[in-house]
Amino acid sequence: MASMSSFNVPLSLRLSGSGLKLIAVISMVIDHIAWFFIEPDTPAYHLMRTVGRIAFPVFAFLIAEGAAYSRNRWRYFLLLLGFGFVSEIPWMFATGLDGSHNVMFTLAMGLLAICVFDRLCEHGPICFVAMLCFCVLAYYLRSDYDWRGVLMIILFYMLRFQTSCPWTPKSLIHFPSQSLLQVLFTFPLMMHYGFIGAILASFVIILYDGSRGNIKGIVAKYSFYAFYPVHLLLFSYI
Repeated sequence: MASMSSFNVPLSLRLSGSGLKLIAVISMVIDHIAWFFIEPDTPAYHLMRTVGRIAFPVFAFLIAEGAAYSRNRWRYFLLLLGFGFVSEIPWMFATGLDGSHNVMFTLAMGLLAICVFDRLCEHGPICFVAMLCFCVLAYYLRSDYDWRGVLMIILFYMLRFQTSCPWTPKSLIHFPSQSLLQVLFTFPLMMHYGFIGAILASFVIILYDGSRGNIKGIVAKYSFYAFYPVHLLLFSYI
């Protein structure tokens, strides 16, 4: 029987970070099409919303990976926060002023929590309280996916082998065995939004191969983030 450390997936089935981004975006669009245009309590609605449950866990996973590889986390944080403010008006159109806030703020809080975790991880109780404060903040701000979303990002980051064992050479990190451990601990959080969707999201994350992929450059990067408010605004207009 293969051990956790030796488990792997054939190269032909693996997905790069760019592949994960595309799957997450397509899943999000399918979810929002159902949300905006499909009658609730119909088979099509439930099927599309189930597929849509793939999106956030994959985005949360990518935030953790992005934090690990980012050369400037504060610029990364300001990018997410800026698009959070840009996305707020389209979000309000979409939700009808229900007092909630868009998912970009959740992603930004998750990234900020990672920065604090790295500073305080040697001080266990203080670090725990700090992470709890971020979850409470997300809950009271009513950002999309609230405290579960922030906690999911924190767990994805904490359970990276490079983070928990920084002395381990990257060449010894086995994908997707690392992802299996991350999925195991985040699955209860994913499951809150749907069991089948959580399984689908887990499979996508497990197929990650640790590479960046072909979506590179400033234009591609900003287009990826800009897609969120633009598609919300377009769907609201339609």
